[in-house]
Amino acid sequence: MKTIPSGVYPTMITPYTADNKIDFEAVKKMLHFYHERGVAGVFAICQSSEIFFLSFEERLELIKFIMENRPEGMAVVASGHTADDLETQIKEAKAFIETGIDAYVFISNRFAKADEDDDVLLKNMEYVANSLPDIPLGVYECPYPYKRLLSPYVLKKMGETGRYCFIKDTCCNLDEIKIKLDAIEGSGIKLYNANAATLLESLRMGCDGFSGVMANFHPELYSELCSCYKDEPEKAEKIQDFVGFASLAECQCYPVNAKYHYNLVGIDMCIDSRARDKAGFGYQDRIVIEEMHRSVELFKKNIL
Repeated sequence: MKTIPSGVYPTMITPYTADNKIDFEAVKKMLHFYHERGVAGVFAICQSSEIFFLSFEERLELIKFIMENRPEGMAVVASGHTADDLETQIKEAKAFIETGIDAYVFISNRFAKADEDDDVLLKNMEYVANSLPDIPLGVYECPYPYKRLLSPYVLKKMGETGRYCFIKDTCCNLDEIKIKLDAIEGSGIKLYNANAATLLESLRMGCDGFSGVMANFHPELYSELCSCYKDEPEKAEKIQDFVGFASLAECQCYPVNAKYHYNLVGIDMCIDSRARDKAGFGYQDRIVIEEMHRSVELFKKNIL
């Protein structure tokens, strides 16, 4: 089974035009922004992309555009997995897979309700997976509409299939990450941490990279951290301290704040979001993002 490279996978946001349509020119510029900063790939049509607020047609049009415009060498893993019923999940997944993505990513909470056990999840996951083309698969522990973390039992069953290559982990807990890494050892599954604060230690434990919202702000720092942590431990510690503290920006009105930040780096876009009211991103919040942007540039001059 084909695999994907280790490293950084930013969670792509969806910019909109003034009339609330997808701003494809901004999407194209974002792809090059990521590529120029050393990412391994992108995680497309994910929650950061506001997929629960995009129609199927919009999700399909977006991933088609991303595949047609991705820079050479950039891997693309994609989800778009929002439907409740399994047959619709299969139909939509096949359409996304036909665009040529490198891996299709399930959302863990789509296969079982919050009060249903892991056997229900595994049964439904197996049914959908077996109905899809022979493509590498992944799972994202998306927090919406409820967060369902993958248990060691589920991870071991996934590993036995030989089909899974990508886990976007959102537990934000190093003890739990260690248990997950033990469960997938030797399976070919790669675990990508979504939590900036625990990233360095999780890499040392065996995680394969970072796939989190903060890669929309300074992906080059995460790329460098993933590259240098083995051979330059002191440098890695300095980067970790910076990105961990900067990740407090996640507590703002995301993805509105990320869209505001893209304007600071020369990618013009509206800051409107279908998932969040931009009114929640106030004057002080804008100042903080501007200060963080300047701090990143200064940090890069001194460290990188």
